[in-house]
Amino acid sequence: MNAAEIEAHFTRSDGSFLCARWGRPIVPVVFGVEEATLRTVKGAIEAVVTLADHKMAETDPELGANLMVFFFRDWAELLEVPNLDRLIDGLAPLVAKLEEAEANQYRVFRFDEANAIKAAFVFIRMDDALADVPAETVALSQAVQVILLWSDTAFTDRSALAVAEGTTILRPEIAALIRAAYDPVLPAVASDPAHALRLSARISQPN
Repeated sequence: MNAAEIEAHFTRSDGSFLCARWGRPIVPVVFGVEEATLRTVKGAIEAVVTLADHKMAETDPELGANLMVFFFRDWAELLEVPNLDRLIDGLAPLVAKLEEAEANQYRVFRFDEANAIKAAFVFIRMDDALADVPAETVALSQAVQVILLWSDTAFTDRSALAVAEGTTILRPEIAALIRAAYDPVLPAVASDPAHALRLSARISQPN
């Protein structure tokens, strides 16, 4: 993956560049699934966090859990979740917008004083399309999409995942990009497109 391709993964549809990683250990909690799926989702998150050489924790001192993943059948169900409107500004109009768009997933990020990620909310509406996708694939896809603040168009044309010998895996170039973005020498947040050159240099270095 060259610098231009990397830059595209963090350049939003409005033309702005922003690459941000988590600034604290990730503490996930999953709602709306059975125990087996819960283990699958948390396992996928742990795998991607390990890939990034980041950390997980049992609790976040400020928020308790800082990565909340919700599975449901209807967007309106979110309006019934206690106190969710306190965590998500404008929840009701957001739900109306997502219903109108017939969306099946959405992510909301919150940031700390340095603009690193401090919390993320993942909403997954299990429509017919997603119901046919293996839980492992859904879980890995969402884990990848919350480990960094990607562009809103990053995976529009090509998924972050691939199938190898019948198994769904993270595309190697995306895995390499995640590892590079978590290099402790690099800043947790960058708004200059030149950051893509620094990421590219780390990806191209031999292991």
